[in-house]
Amino acid sequence: MHHDTVRILFLVPYPPGQAPSQRFRFEQYLDILTAYGHEYHLAPFISPETWSILYKPGRALQKALGIAAGFGRRLLLLPSVPGYDYIFVHREAAPLGPPVFEWLISKVLGKKLIYDFDDAIWIPNTSAANSIAAGLKFHHKVDSICRWAYRNSCGNGYLAAYARQFNPSTVVNPTTIDTVHLHNQVRDQTAPGRLVIGWTGTHSTLKYLEPVLPVLARLEAEGLDFEFRVISNQPPVLSVPLRSLKFQPWRKDTEIADLLGFHFGLMPLEDDPWAKGKCAFKALQYMALGMPAVVSPVGMNTEVVQNGENGYVCTTPDEWYIALKQLLIDAPLRTRLGQAARRTVEQRYSVVANTPNFLGLFS
Repeated sequence: MHHDTVRILFLVPYPPGQAPSQRFRFEQYLDILTAYGHEYHLAPFISPETWSILYKPGRALQKALGIAAGFGRRLLLLPSVPGYDYIFVHREAAPLGPPVFEWLISKVLGKKLIYDFDDAIWIPNTSAANSIAAGLKFHHKVDSICRWAYRNSCGNGYLAAYARQFNPSTVVNPTTIDTVHLHNQVRDQTAPGRLVIGWTGTHSTLKYLEPVLPVLARLEAEGLDFEFRVISNQPPVLSVPLRSLKFQPWRKDTEIADLLGFHFGLMPLEDDPWAKGKCAFKALQYMALGMPAVVSPVGMNTEVVQNGENGYVCTTPDEWYIALKQLLIDAPLRTRLGQAARRTVEQRYSVVANTPNFLGLFS
């Protein structure tokens, strides 16, 4: 197939292959862009060295120097911007200060800016390790960038509704799963062995586990034998002690094999404005691997999980308890829901299904 070559500059926060939002929103489409004859250049703000310390406490000077170097790289990049057809900005061109680069690109250089985000990034939500930086974040810049963009690419309908207030040229571009190359295995729900209830996520979302802990304690007290496995970049500190808890550090190279250790996965959320912006990504990861997801009815979760069909949507502790108990004792149920879950992802949230939508951003 012959297409006119489109040249795309990706202005992104993090080094390639590291951050889930980048991996699952555009990095897994890069080979497809090449296959269509397009050219691209990835320009991360943060160097791999700075990334390795960014979310650890202390090292303020190294962090500051790393951020300064990022601004330097952005300035050096500006002369090359006119040579690109589209500038794809994921989350923000620079993590601190007003949206200077976005303004220069769209308003001064007149380039087509595609603005991509998968969280409610207009709401302040900063980790304790970087509280000083919080004041410099300019969260209100999001509406300006939405306004200037040629097109907004938003992870779900809630985010798109926000962007549309400022710019009608807004599309829902879901965070997708590569069901062919990555999430391409399915959990055997009947294999012998101890049952594993799983959760995966970063340190910033561990707090959402709190409401489910008493439910897990109740299941333990009833003598049900299971392991509660948490895969994260930091060990959880639980308000309710659980015998069943096992912590497993997240590792990119074993990510899929580690997730396949679960029989089903949890995605509890609090119904706050930040959680409404979430793109059900944990649930999609579980579901792609042929396992049911048990989720709170927040944000996109209810769009992805149909209660009793491909997983469970739970509001009260009793609903969580019934769903988890059912899944622990009934292997055929896990299999049936897990197969339906995999189909949901293939049909609606896979790279294959979303490729025309993604390529349509650059048109």
